[in-house]
This record gives sequence, structure tokens and C-alpha cells, in this order.
Amino acid sequence: MFTGIVEELGEVTAVENLGDASRFRLRGPVVTDGAKHGDSIAVNGVCLTVVEHEGDEFTADVMAETLNRSSLGALGVGSRVNLERPTAVGDRLGGHIVQGHVDGTGAVLERKPSENWEIIKISLPADLARYVVEKGSITVDGISLTVVEAGPDFFTVSLIPTTLALTTLGLKQAGDPVNLEVDIVAKYVERLLATTRGAAR
Repeated sequence: MFTGIVEELGEVTAVENLGDASRFRLRGPVVTDGAKHGDSIAVNGVCLTVVEHEGDEFTADVMAETLNRSSLGALGVGSRVNLERPTAVGDRLGGHIVQGHVDGTGAVLERKPSENWEIIKISLPADLARYVVEKGSITVDGISLTVVEAGPDFFTVSLIPTTLALTTLGLKQAGDPVNLEVDIVAKYVERLLATTRGAAR
């Protein structure tokens, strides 16, 4: 489990096409400290497994399913990525419950800068819109954020200078894809309500 609090801005150093998968090598001195084979690291909100670890770099295999459902397939050498290690039991939950299982992708629609923060508008797939509510939580490229406005096919988030400086959202431009993970609690509630209604009939 993750919390959506990005630990560092890493970098893709190599991408190997394996046909129905890709192998990524990524640099991240913070998240590789003490890392070992089999550990999980979230890359732009996608939970990946460490295959190899050497120095401040690690490699991870990304299957076709993940490439198709996320924006990782658009990454290349030099791409910056948000990195986070799993939350240890007993640690503070700084963001919200994040699984690292991407529900879909959106795209940056526009940026509205102000003196002390910036509003970013992001497109929202129709099948995810029902899980997104104003003042609720959403994960964008692995970043736990609060929804400012929730529209039928978009939402907005307000970013403080720290988020802009330390994550990929400070670099994204209109048209760039982002990974989205909606609040897992909303999905469980929906499933439970549907089951309850079915049993009552």
C-alpha cells in the first residue's frame, strides 16, 4: 500500500522492448536505499516489482496489461517519474490509501497559474467520473491530491509550490497523459451497495 506522498523525482535511464512487455531501468537514490529483489516501488502511481538493483538504479518489468492501462508506455530515456516506496506498518498515512493499481488515464487539459499555487484541469474517463467528488481524494501519477472541481468528464486540482517543484506535475503540459487511481473506498462502497440491492430483491 502507498499513500501518494512522492518521495523523489526519479528518471528513466533505459527502456528495453521485450515484445509483450518492457523492462525499465530507473534512477532514484532515495527509493533504492536498502531496496532488494521483489520489493515494490510505485512509478507514476503504478506499483512495480524490483527485478534488479545496483547503486541508485533499479529495473522493473512492465507487462502489456500495465502498458495498455497506464501512461508508462509513453515513457522514454530521460523521462522524469514520481517514485514512492510502500508505507511501513505504523507509519503516518500522509495522503490517502493508494494501491498502485491504475484505473485509467487522463490528460492535462490546461494549467492556470497564480501567485502561490496552480490549478490544473485533467480529463476524466466516463467510467471513472462517478468515483470523483469535490474535496475527495484522487491519485494523479502517484500523487495524492484533493479534487477542487468534479465535472462530468474532467476534474481540477490545486497544486502548492512544493508539489510543482518535487513531482512530475510541475513538468506536465497540455496534452500530456497522467495515470489516475480513484479512491478505493468509493469502489468498495459501490460494490457493497449493488450486492445489498441485489439481495433485497
